[in-house]
Amino acid sequence: MEQQAPSAGDEVCPRCGKPAPLCVCAGIAPLDNRVELLILQHPQEQDVALGTARLAVLHLKRASLRIGLSWPSLAKLLGRSVDPRHWAVLYLGSTRPAELAPGREIVLLDRKGAALPDQEAALAEIEGVILLDGSWSQAKALWWRNPWMLKCRRVALAPRHPSRYGKLRREPRREGLATIEAAALLLSRLEARPEIERALLAGFDRLLERYRAERRATSQPASASSSGPSSPS
Repeated sequence: MEQQAPSAGDEVCPRCGKPAPLCVCAGIAPLDNRVELLILQHPQEQDVALGTARLAVLHLKRASLRIGLSWPSLAKLLGRSVDPRHWAVLYLGSTRPAELAPGREIVLLDRKGAALPDQEAALAEIEGVILLDGSWSQAKALWWRNPWMLKCRRVALAPRHPSRYGKLRREPRREGLATIEAAALLLSRLEARPEIERALLAGFDRLLERYRAERRATSQPASASSSGPSSPS
């Protein structure tokens, strides 16, 4: 479905970066997560209305967002010394995780793209996860421009359900999820805390509900909706 750019007249929330009609910040209570989240956003990822990187970060106490193309190391990004072997980068590439490890939603891969033999032991060592925020081609660019990621674990997802985006934002493969959905799945499974998934997906659902409501409102004749907010979609 084709999306429209937000109206220039819409006030933008300084926390989530959304036009005011789409802001759901008031309903967010940050969770105290153990596994840290780092989102690296491609600078050309400009889906202001439906992007979820900032929204994901707002839901968690140990989470951060960085915008750019390349960084010298994970330690530089975090501002502290860190062992990259205890961090995992979500990057699907050409991998078919459901075929590599049937029945698993999270699959850790070796450098050749094969599933690691002892998944549970490897997952237990993960202290942080890195998500690449952008289109498939933008995520690929971030992966190749940051060779230090090869020092981290690589993880792929085989979600049991397709993205909540539905027809609003089509993905080229079923494994494609919104950034907030990927964060919800990864962190809730790594910490064995289903409440993390429930909270992040509830925030995403509120965003989608507001987005669809705005589309319905602005599809009416101008005389019928002139007193309502301008379209952010």
